[in-house]
Amino acid sequence: MNILVTGGAGFIGSHIVDRLVATGHTVAIVDNLVTGRRDLAHPQAALHVVDIRDPQLDAVFAAVGPEVVVHAAAQVSVSHSVSDPLGDASVNVLGTISLLEQCRRAGVRRVVYISTGGAAYGDTDVIPTPETHPARAVSPYGISKVTAERYIDLWRELWGGEGVVLRLANVYGPRQNAEGEAGVVAIFTERALRGQPCIVNGDGEQTRDFVFVTDVADAVVRAIDSPDGHGTFNISTGRETSVNEIVRGLRGAMAAEFTVQYGPARPGEQRRSALDPREAARRLGWKALVPLADGLRQTVDYTAGRTPSL
Repeated sequence: MNILVTGGAGFIGSHIVDRLVATGHTVAIVDNLVTGRRDLAHPQAALHVVDIRDPQLDAVFAAVGPEVVVHAAAQVSVSHSVSDPLGDASVNVLGTISLLEQCRRAGVRRVVYISTGGAAYGDTDVIPTPETHPARAVSPYGISKVTAERYIDLWRELWGGEGVVLRLANVYGPRQNAEGEAGVVAIFTERALRGQPCIVNGDGEQTRDFVFVTDVADAVVRAIDSPDGHGTFNISTGRETSVNEIVRGLRGAMAAEFTVQYGPARPGEQRRSALDPREAARRLGWKALVPLADGLRQTVDYTAGRTPSL
């Protein structure tokens, strides 16, 4: 089918496009290339360099005629959302509304929305955290993503479309930008390979749920193909991994030591985070398959300029 992927030249979006093309779909990309990169866009996918808030998006929908839209474009920096909450909401809320209006006019059947897990739930009472837990976002970014989720629900309720929300855990893997997207795996990998010290905030025992990017792409394919056209799903491993474990895993992947320095803890940082993936397993038939050690090795190989062992 014809599928449009917003943010398809970015870290997560480009992996989604790769998987969709390999699955046999006709794919078009919308990306303003602010954080996306032209070289990450799949050569068999038509790239439209346009912002999701731009009226020119109407012409893209007319040319592509998408049956399904995967919405991965977003402002993803928590720190930027704090310093510029209006800009964050403009992209993540108003941009989503603009996109949904195009979907309504074009008769798009299903929207798969790439949302956030940890930033949506905030500090939780239950770990791993299920989708039924209240969303307690404590950053403008988290609030804007949860708000966009509600607009997806309203689009489905008002206009009869199908809306699937995927709340991602901490995604890592090849192509992640160590500067803009600030994933700890990407930052530590790049710094270690450059011979620079890796800075751990606090004691390093804070935990996150690390899911490999190709597993996320597989979840999107399953969300598109599923006969169940609605719902919110955690895309995660369900396992807590500490920052110190990431350091040990990267040392193993590099077969080398690197310098680690411990600094002050970040005020307000979550101590523990993991998401319960059982609903995605039950309704989408999805499960994270890439072990952490394999994912770290692939990330190191890519960042070092070698061919990843897939």
